[in-house]
Amino acid sequence: MSDKLQSMDLNQLFDRDGAIYMGARRDPQGCRIGLFGVPYDGTTSFRPGTRFGPAAVREVSNGLETYCPQLQTDLEDLAYVDLGAVDIPFGAPEPVVKAVQKATSTVLDLGLKPLMLGGEHSISSGAVAAVAQRHPQLVLLQLDAHADLRDSWLGARHSHACAMRRCLDVLPSGQLLQLAIRSGTREEFQELEQSQRRINHQPDQSGSLLAATMRSALEPHRGKPLYLTMDLDWFDPAIMPGTGTPEPGGFHWHHFAALIDVLREHQLAGADVVELAPQLDPSGISSVLASKVTRSLLMLLNN
Repeated sequence: MSDKLQSMDLNQLFDRDGAIYMGARRDPQGCRIGLFGVPYDGTTSFRPGTRFGPAAVREVSNGLETYCPQLQTDLEDLAYVDLGAVDIPFGAPEPVVKAVQKATSTVLDLGLKPLMLGGEHSISSGAVAAVAQRHPQLVLLQLDAHADLRDSWLGARHSHACAMRRCLDVLPSGQLLQLAIRSGTREEFQELEQSQRRINHQPDQSGSLLAATMRSALEPHRGKPLYLTMDLDWFDPAIMPGTGTPEPGGFHWHHFAALIDVLREHQLAGADVVELAPQLDPSGISSVLASKVTRSLLMLLNN
């Protein structure tokens, strides 16, 4: 793809104005990771505002250090591009999911690993579909408070409450692991138990038991490409109040850090961070947490 054609295609798919994630480039040449945002919350059923999430993650990122002592990695040593926001239609979710799939496919065509910032969780199936087309053995790992296994919700099959059901529709391997889901319908929990997709664990003091549980669950999939979908309501509302459907009983940063050590043992093919509604947290701490999660995933995707 020529530089001129590449620039033209990117400008048609992405709105490239606005804030940029710290240290990111605007030119994908020589990069390994392509970060992009999807400012959509059209199916939100409780508290809207996740359309402001991608911009908030970028805006607060400069308040973080570029160096991560846990991963012993500095963003200044990585090559990643911030492509901007996917140009999405207003309204129904189906055209948005198609636009996300096309944008993700373009990121992959550029030889980049995709990292998507949401927006609500309904957008994830578009990204998963694109990555799974390149990696038929793709394993999907969900960190989330909610099962998201409804077939439809409030008349929409692409609702945020149906995110994992739609991902299963486009996942050839059928391999979905759902970590520590703590909210859903009776039918969803029955399916979680029968399918054995749920990695059942409660928050522990250090995070070591949680990490051991996930390590064991991922061991049979060692060597396979992994996609991580990170719904920020997996965290406890005490540290992540800025999300549309908060659910008490969640996890803290040290739990996530423990999982990062497990994920280092695997190859991430793509990831997303969704459901930040920054205006619901005037302190801005939720946005900082989401931005730090993004920093960790950039470093993992660089492996």
